[in-house]
Amino acid sequence: MRPAPPAVKVAADALGLAVIQPEQIKAPEVAELLRRLAPDLLVVVAYGQIIPRSVLAIPRLGAVNVHASLLPRHRGAAPVAHAILAGDRETGVTIMRMDEKLDHGPILTAAKTAIGEREDATELTRRLAVMGAELVVQTLEKLNEITPAEQDHDRATLAPRLRREDGELDWNAAAAEIDRGVRGLQPWPGVTLPTKSGPVKVLSGHIEGDRYVPDVVQVPGKKPAPAKQVLRDA
Repeated sequence: MRPAPPAVKVAADALGLAVIQPEQIKAPEVAELLRRLAPDLLVVVAYGQIIPRSVLAIPRLGAVNVHASLLPRHRGAAPVAHAILAGDRETGVTIMRMDEKLDHGPILTAAKTAIGEREDATELTRRLAVMGAELVVQTLEKLNEITPAEQDHDRATLAPRLRREDGELDWNAAAAEIDRGVRGLQPWPGVTLPTKSGPVKVLSGHIEGDRYVPDVVQVPGKKPAPAKQVLRDA
């Protein structure tokens, strides 16, 4: 239960690069530190705080963000989960210039991909991370040649941060809705199935006719196991 460093920090340490991890990006000392560093460009990926104007104005080439959706759809902290929950058939990655609003700035480039019928949020996040890494490098290589395109703000949808209670599905809902919930809410908060023996987390399943059938479940404190084995006595 100890905090682990993100992969970017591990890679930076291995390369001998300095790493700074401020708790609050809005703190005045952060802007002052960045001014001393005089960066040409800021690249932001999966960052959970709104970056203030005092920071965005520092790099001479501005700041770009790598966002895991096709903006303006699914602005916010959990775009991958919400794309699956909404039943979207495709999603993608958008590289945008940043402003002070949430995922609001003009679009530089974007790449689309289909969402697999059985793909969950963990698998999709992994694919989009690779797509985003490749696309941001391609974008930066031709940054001066790209004309940013304003987003259609009237079409914007929100993808707010997930809450623990989002995993409490209505098991009387349609099978397709339950399926989207199980796939979209992996790995957190996960979907909980109430049983006589207590709550069980559903890790995967499939639709059979008009029913949703769990395939793999996990009892708290135990390893994942076949649903038939666990739910038989639950």
